[in-house]
Amino acid sequence: MNATAGTLSTRDRILDIAQRLIQSRGYNAFSFNDLAKELKLRTASVHYHFPTKADLGVALVRRYRGQLHHELDWIAKSGVDPLGSLEQFIAMFDRTFRSSNALCLSCVLSAEAPSLPKPVAAEVTRFIHDAELSLAKIFAAGKRARVMAFKGSPRTQARMLMAMIQGAMLVARGLRHRSYFRDMTRGYLGKYAVG
Repeated sequence: MNATAGTLSTRDRILDIAQRLIQSRGYNAFSFNDLAKELKLRTASVHYHFPTKADLGVALVRRYRGQLHHELDWIAKSGVDPLGSLEQFIAMFDRTFRSSNALCLSCVLSAEAPSLPKPVAAEVTRFIHDAELSLAKIFAAGKRARVMAFKGSPRTQARMLMAMIQGAMLVARGLRHRSYFRDMTRGYLGKYAVG
């Protein structure tokens, strides 16, 4: 993540540009030609690394899942209480949104799921399941420690939080109101706190 453009491999540069284009335009609104133009390469060079757009999409979501796991490991090792862990989880998405008004990659791809190649849609599903499972563990720990109160299962709460995060990003982008996302997520987290 800290590498400069000069030290990134062509493959990584393709993935970076594809991610930016998907997060700003959507999966169906860019082509290998768009990537080649930005990279100042021939389209064949892009196809050398990713024979099809589906191959590119799968690699991109797998990389994004890897980044999610890295962030979740960092949160787990940070020593904060479960409510603080939820705040840090939401902060990951807030950073993405604040940095460039970009939506979470899984949010954009979820919206386009009916038109995605099946392997890409399957990777998006895995990303969402991974995020929900990690959130469910945080909710369960919060309930056990009696620092969080909620009705229903931790998994249901995790699903609701993921839906709220993605929905809040979409609405905030539609309203062109960046603070909307933060206002919604802070208000949502407040309902879990005990005391």
